[in-house]
Amino acid sequence: MIIRCGYELSYDCLAPTPMILMLSVLPDREKDLLSSQNMRFDQPVSTWDYCDMFGNRCTRLVAPSGHFSVSADFDIVDSGLPDEVDRNARQHPVQDLPDEALVYLLGSRYCDTQNLSDTAWSMFGNVPEGWARVQAIVDYVHNRITFGYGFARATRTASEAFQEQVGVCRDFAHLAVALCRCMNIPARYCTGYLGDIGVPPVDAPMDFSAWFQVYLSHRWWTFDARHNVPRIGRILMATGRDAADVAMVTSFGPSYLTDFTVVTGEVVPA
Repeated sequence: MIIRCGYELSYDCLAPTPMILMLSVLPDREKDLLSSQNMRFDQPVSTWDYCDMFGNRCTRLVAPSGHFSVSADFDIVDSGLPDEVDRNARQHPVQDLPDEALVYLLGSRYCDTQNLSDTAWSMFGNVPEGWARVQAIVDYVHNRITFGYGFARATRTASEAFQEQVGVCRDFAHLAVALCRCMNIPARYCTGYLGDIGVPPVDAPMDFSAWFQVYLSHRWWTFDARHNVPRIGRILMATGRDAADVAMVTSFGPSYLTDFTVVTGEVVPA
């Protein structure tokens, strides 16, 4: 399967503004690219890339004063298969986890485990460990939160999503991640493209999507608390502890988003 992805973001900057853009696919997916994902700018800027502590590709630049836009579009090969499922995947005792997984057991800015630990153990402590426990958490979050773009709030934490019972895809992911971590299951936040492939199209503007991964049976597995079904065509861009680690654009000065367009979908042969 070939999937076409792209975006265009526009900003008004009051002065030259340093920015970090996290808009490239995860380095592990670069081998699947059929065309360049190089960024295009409406004004000349100098850029340079680096990989952050989570292995995400980041682009640094200084946006000029005034109107500024960045865009890209590319084709990428995908398996066309839905998210993998292994109901026998087992949970590791904390002492047996690899060192690099331990950070995904800790509380973070939006995944405030200290406010949810007692609740998590009361609800999921008697659920069998491993896949069944993660799925029980996903089922709970899927039913607990009502989705709506009007409910978006950039400062909402997992515990606040639990209390308010509304949110967008990042809130579903934050709450599920936090509950998994409370149960000693390493969980990390994911962001990327997810088109309406193999499902009825949604009558809403396309956006980047958020889901999460858990570490079971010596590998990472994909879960999605918002949709709660295996999906086709996820194009992973970045992973981290929560949304703060994978912000699409981080600006170090006054800048205002004026236009936002995301596209993703299967390329159907003529």
